[in-house]
Amino acid sequence: MTTDHPFLVIGAGPIGLATAAHLHERKQKFLVLESGATPGAAMNEWSHIKLFSPWKYNVDAAARRLLEAPVDGSTGEWEMPRETSLPTGGELVENYLKPLAAHRALAPSMRYRHRVLSVSRITDNGLGLDKTRTAERGQALFLVRAQTPEGIHDFTARAVVDASGTWNTPNPVGRAGLAAPGESEARAQGRITSPLPDPLGADREKFSGKTILVLGAGHSAANTLIALGRIKRENADTRIVWGLRGMANPIKLYGGGAADQLPARGQLGTSLRRLVDTGQVELMENTSITSLSADSQVRIQLASGGDLVVDYIVPATGFRPDLSILSELRLELDPAVEAPRELGPLIDPEFHSCGTVSAHGEKVLSHPETNFYIVGMKSYGRAPTFLMATGYEQVRSIAAHLAGDADAAAKVELHLPETGVCSTDLAGSCDAPSAVETGCCAEPQPLTLGFPTGTMHGFAQLRTSD
Repeated sequence: MTTDHPFLVIGAGPIGLATAAHLHERKQKFLVLESGATPGAAMNEWSHIKLFSPWKYNVDAAARRLLEAPVDGSTGEWEMPRETSLPTGGELVENYLKPLAAHRALAPSMRYRHRVLSVSRITDNGLGLDKTRTAERGQALFLVRAQTPEGIHDFTARAVVDASGTWNTPNPVGRAGLAAPGESEARAQGRITSPLPDPLGADREKFSGKTILVLGAGHSAANTLIALGRIKRENADTRIVWGLRGMANPIKLYGGGAADQLPARGQLGTSLRRLVDTGQVELMENTSITSLSADSQVRIQLASGGDLVVDYIVPATGFRPDLSILSELRLELDPAVEAPRELGPLIDPEFHSCGTVSAHGEKVLSHPETNFYIVGMKSYGRAPTFLMATGYEQVRSIAAHLAGDADAAAKVELHLPETGVCSTDLAGSCDAPSAVETGCCAEPQPLTLGFPTGTMHGFAQLRTSD
């Protein structure tokens, strides 16, 4: 393969831009395709959420070196925000991702409103190689087809790193991983909200005095429940139902408390437990939805034979990877969590929490398709144990490998605390949303979402899961 072709990164979130920063640091040519109009477009959809982790844990090491590097003998163009403060998602985009994407080292390689439709392979002379073709495959270029503002365009690349995340592919609210009959209609009518609504801001009036079912057993569910608890203080007619699917147990989410190494996250379980114990939140176990009927309200048919009528459903039910764009590539995926096969056993939520996932890099993330990698939230498939610190280490290793530094690629390090607060969460990572630091009964504050720490440190993209 000729070096005239770039390495191509799909997605301009924290992990995608970190990939670009590491490739630039190693003097590699790259191109970033982002489906949104700005960097961190998915994060802008939950800009009101505050992170658990302070600034010093939310910035990739190579990105920080790039942003702080002196320019023409003067100080760098970017100054790190106060390291101990907790940013919101919007602040992280405005004060980190946008300056990073606009940096002179990255900006010429950024392409916005470029939605990747498919990835395949092609020879130097233009002959296509679908999944069935083996000869010369390992040395072939990648063909990346994207919808651009000007129409369909084909890009060629020496390697592809898919950091597109999972925000746009939510799990259904129906049982057995399937959409319930009537679910699409309920979504179209707005009776099923976004996974991370803004109860104390834009959605306050919509939720006040209504009956809301929050479905899910993770941190994003807890975050919404705690915010709704504040609305109930203002309007006693507000009814809050917490639906746990299957055999989900809230005790895992309650855990941690004062022992959590990130206090804002530890407060999450304490505040939620208080709401349940005092009856402000009604806990409903084994909430298995068989069908929905929506008009001015939503009538929910349950597998138990009963029904429930609510005004809104908040679907904190998780996300899953969109693998359709990769159908012409040879992938090896874990059959349970849909992560790369070697990674699956390391992150399986039945055996691991966010603090027990081993450091891993290029070798674990590789597929039979040479020089193709899925990274970040999408690399964890349906597992909810992802940490942004893990993603930063993933792409550091992959960039080293693509640049020919085998020793650096093989040396992976990540030290994460075991805090006892890891089940599922905001967009499915262990960097989940939390209650405000002052607890459920304090005056309204920005909501919080959390991030355990590690040597590479980090912030999580979004994805929730039961």
